[in-house]
Amino acid sequence: MPARRVRHPAGRKSSGSRRVKIAPYVVPTTRRAPPPTSALMVPTKWVKFVVALFLLPLCAILSQTFFTAFARATVAERLWAGEEFWFFSLGAVLWLIAFFGLPRPLVVYVFGHELTHALWVWLMGGRVSNFKVGRDGGHILTDKNNFLISLAPYFFPLYSICAIALYGGLSLFYDMRPYGRWLYALVGMTWAFHLTFTCWMIPKNQSDLSDNGTFFSLVVIYLANLLLLGGMLIVASPNITFASFGSDVLQNLANFSHTVVGLVNRFSRGASG
Repeated sequence: MPARRVRHPAGRKSSGSRRVKIAPYVVPTTRRAPPPTSALMVPTKWVKFVVALFLLPLCAILSQTFFTAFARATVAERLWAGEEFWFFSLGAVLWLIAFFGLPRPLVVYVFGHELTHALWVWLMGGRVSNFKVGRDGGHILTDKNNFLISLAPYFFPLYSICAIALYGGLSLFYDMRPYGRWLYALVGMTWAFHLTFTCWMIPKNQSDLSDNGTFFSLVVIYLANLLLLGGMLIVASPNITFASFGSDVLQNLANFSHTVVGLVNRFSRGASG
């Protein structure tokens, strides 16, 4: 498989405004001849589009489960009154003020974006031979690529995970419990960093999305981020467990299935009548 050079955009000041430079995938090595076409060959993007359609009900079910659990934890279990909630929210609000009111740290974002690509290449057994980051964008040179590698920066909050890993590592040698509130603030800030830059970059014709089919990419990004938010809610709420959350998912799935079966039966009776 030829090495693949992945370039990504960053902001650039021009005439007092900030623009985004888009660069497509580039294959710098010798190109292989395209395989012979066949009337039975189906484009991969078409297959991914169909897969995304089938994932939409799962997105709806998980959304219902998450927001129901969040509302229950916030109101009935008073999650909002906890120290964790307020420090997480404080970090998120501080970042939102910085994002909309101060110059955006594009180099920091591009570095995290490309490093996330590289980490997922290594997780998939690939090799990264070049890594470049700058204000005009960045790229990695790798011998492996798939949709998870391409979309990882949009659902993998690298800086939040680094903050948690650093806290966990220091906890092995020091008593970090007095600083737990600041961990929540830092996670809130880095999560908001991930969310705002993800939402800001998605509309800018990113090749990460278009190469895998934009619709498929958006569905995968939404689903992955929702799963991550669900995990964070389970960790933050003492009364929500993975088992109870999974049980709610199954219950909502059963309700959805019953609704679909009822609609099909009603349609069948109407057609036969």
